[in-house]
Amino acid sequence: MSEIDSRASVAPRARLGSGVRIGAYAVVGNEVELGEGCVLHPHAVVNGPARLGRENVFHPFCSVGGDPQDLKYAGERTELLAGDANVFREYVTVNRGTKQGGGVTRIGSHNLFMAYAHIAHDCVVGSHTVFANGATLAGHVTVEDYATLGAFSPVHQFCRIGRHAYVGACTVITQDVPPFSKVVTQRETRCFGVNTIGLERRGFDAGRIHSIEQAYRLLLRSKLNTTQALERMRATLDGSADVEELIRFIESAARGMTK
Repeated sequence: MSEIDSRASVAPRARLGSGVRIGAYAVVGNEVELGEGCVLHPHAVVNGPARLGRENVFHPFCSVGGDPQDLKYAGERTELLAGDANVFREYVTVNRGTKQGGGVTRIGSHNLFMAYAHIAHDCVVGSHTVFANGATLAGHVTVEDYATLGAFSPVHQFCRIGRHAYVGACTVITQDVPPFSKVVTQRETRCFGVNTIGLERRGFDAGRIHSIEQAYRLLLRSKLNTTQALERMRATLDGSADVEELIRFIESAARGMTK
């Protein structure tokens, strides 16, 4: 027996397995098949044609099975096929296929799509993958089993991500990623000194800002290493509560510090 909130919208030609739960204002379109135990949280949307297996979970405001975002799409009948136990978090979008791409977007089982992830038309996603927040596939991309895509990492159309590959956050993928590999864009994040304007806006006077700037000169522009710079700060800037806060912060850093 399915459990459907009275405020939900379920199309006449939708097919629901036993134990499906549909929350308030969720939408299930025509030609959508939901397997046993699927859960649509309030405001989730699943459009068809789409066939999804058992125990898939759709969180609020996700849109699964929508029209492909392709200018050549002219309303042809295309579909989405997905397996079991996938989790579609908030604002995830998954598009159906296109006629030119074979007509089907395919997703395996036990995948986690975190908030704002996007699966475009004609993609093939295996099983046990993780898409972190904002990971984005263009059309015709293949992601093999156990791959992980880091947050805000876009993948160019027709690329492949191999099995057990790991793509680090904010990495732009324009070529195939081989199986078992780690691919991460080069990081050159640097500290450029004191947020002077922000401190002025928050009422820091010139003396306080001057002490902080002196501390950062020792930290970033001297030839001292971090330990030596902290010792010099204590010796020359003793009495500044802001500098003491900076010192405590640096000494308690568990992952190092941006310099």
